[in-house]
Amino acid sequence: MDEREIDWRGSTYKDLLEMPAKVRQTFGFALGLAQNSLPYEDAKTLSGFKPALVEILEDDDGDTYRAVYTAHFEDVVYVLHCFKKKSTKGRSLPSRDKETIEARLAEVKKIEAEKAKLKKRGS
Repeated sequence: MDEREIDWRGSTYKDLLEMPAKVRQTFGFALGLAQNSLPYEDAKTLSGFKPALVEILEDDDGDTYRAVYTAHFEDVVYVLHCFKKKSTKGRSLPSRDKETIEARLAEVKKIEAEKAKLKKRGS
């Protein structure tokens, strides 16, 4: 299988570039593995979403950063959100970040449904 494309939804790429170097390096490494259909050993499944989403966490200077993506689709890895965790409630997602992820996942589902229609017509 060829390396999959990375599709940065919304401001995810810009947000990633604003993060500390250590965080960018970890997230870049994990996404590179995802492009090649390989797991990142410290990745976690983000529950409550279909298709399943993957979450990567990295700490730097007392802050926690997160990247959320889906590698569920054959030819592309969709990066849905990169953000600095601001929740004080353990691992739970702040509602604003959850809404961002849900909205971007809805976009991805529409894109993939359209691709499937076009593929079906072409066969």
